[in-house]
Amino acid sequence: MTDSVANTKHVSASSKQCLGVSGLTKYFGDFAANSAVDLSVNEGEIHALLGENGAGKSTLVKVIYGILKPDAGDMDLNSNPYLPDSPSDAKHAGVGMVFQHFAVFDALTVLENIALGLEGRFPGADLATEVLEVCERYRLHVELDRRVHDLGAGERQRVEIIRTLMQDPRLLILDEPTSVLTPQETEQLFTTLGRLSDEGRSIIYISHKLDEVRELCDRATLMRAGKIVDVVDPRQESTRSLGERMIGERLKETKRSKVKKSLNTKARLSVRVGDVYPESSTNVALRNLYLSVAPGSILGISGVSGNGQDTLFDALSGEITLPNADSIMLDDSPIGHMGVEQRRIQGLLAAPENRLGHAAIPDLTLWENIILTARHSRGILKNKHLISGPAAKGFADEVIRTFDVRTSSVNANASSLSGGNLQKFLIGRELLGRPKVFIVSNPTWGVDAKAQLFIHKMLIQLADAGASIVLISQDIDELLSVTDRICAICHGCLSRIFPTEEITPDYLGALMLGQEVES
Repeated sequence: MTDSVANTKHVSASSKQCLGVSGLTKYFGDFAANSAVDLSVNEGEIHALLGENGAGKSTLVKVIYGILKPDAGDMDLNSNPYLPDSPSDAKHAGVGMVFQHFAVFDALTVLENIALGLEGRFPGADLATEVLEVCERYRLHVELDRRVHDLGAGERQRVEIIRTLMQDPRLLILDEPTSVLTPQETEQLFTTLGRLSDEGRSIIYISHKLDEVRELCDRATLMRAGKIVDVVDPRQESTRSLGERMIGERLKETKRSKVKKSLNTKARLSVRVGDVYPESSTNVALRNLYLSVAPGSILGISGVSGNGQDTLFDALSGEITLPNADSIMLDDSPIGHMGVEQRRIQGLLAAPENRLGHAAIPDLTLWENIILTARHSRGILKNKHLISGPAAKGFADEVIRTFDVRTSSVNANASSLSGGNLQKFLIGRELLGRPKVFIVSNPTWGVDAKAQLFIHKMLIQLADAGASIVLISQDIDELLSVTDRICAICHGCLSRIFPTEEITPDYLGALMLGQEVES
């Protein structure tokens, strides 16, 4: 990142208040998700909202955006009383929001997606002209006639931002905006946010990437257990001190030590497939899929979303079976023809990116979700047919305690957990299953700094105990911290594999964009 973005934005931030929140309280049953929250965001300010998973950030911004109604408290926007009944009310009042999970339709063009977010507008020439003017003004390049399913994550985010800017918001809320971006795309986003700030627009910026917060934001409000605990200038903090202020305790760094060369003598997981075609037409095919992972090794695979990661995960986990059994070898056993359950019995466990619907069933309890993947361990499945409820509940309770999952009990439905807490539960479910091989996609997506470090520590401990891990992630910092070898995937092709200690973030970002990738 350059310093120019951070330097230009501070000139425009003023002491005049754009948004004021006073005493805001929101209950879910007896649980106070927000308790007497006070928040002030100034005109032209980029204001970070930080906190652990379950701290109350999402509830607060959902109230501001009109998705939820508060039980108590007041808000004002531009010196006027403000209490939206819906997101439509919020938009009309000048509040826009870009969610972490993009709300775009893959089968429609960029222009059609933008039109859907604008009341009474149609994707014709007049709208196209206005959109191109916004693109030029904020340096947001996108091709209006392309269909969204052909776009990368950074381009999809630009569609969301353009659609929001077409509504001329005075306050823009961004939820984890860089979680799927390359370093180059993140820098482009920061340039856009700097221009918005220069115009006097205010931005609420939610992120677990504290180094970005320090570079970009004027102030940071820290939340813990539904309450505001501090307001700080992030530029006066280190990444560590900011994280420790946020969680209220000291953080311990986690970094993989150099792997002994003796571990690399023989592969535990060996994949020699050639081409792999996905079952879904929206996923990218893989070309010349060759990789190997030794016992005790963590192989990192980086990439911008939509470049074949889903197909790769499916091929390795068993959701896609292959015609040749020996195309994937686990130790000396051919498993390419096996499905998910058979591979799990052999010791290959996997945790997908999509939490709800893929890794967990929303309306099942946590202990019932344990049964979905862990039934062959811990005495849960008896006599091949009977399920032991007490064993499943005991394992679920162990995961909750070990990974500090914030939930009422093992009987809580998966859908009742925050995204970060559900992620901790699902990763814990697999890690405590003691796999020989672990395939995981974006394990710390949406979790707070403390949970990230803990998950990284558990991955390293698993590898140090002799497991082989394939870590598919869009978080470059994560990959550089915990892996010993690393490569990138772009348009379904893997780059050559580098020792992690020999690669830089910028070079890895270039590989993610397809530069110098070897097919």
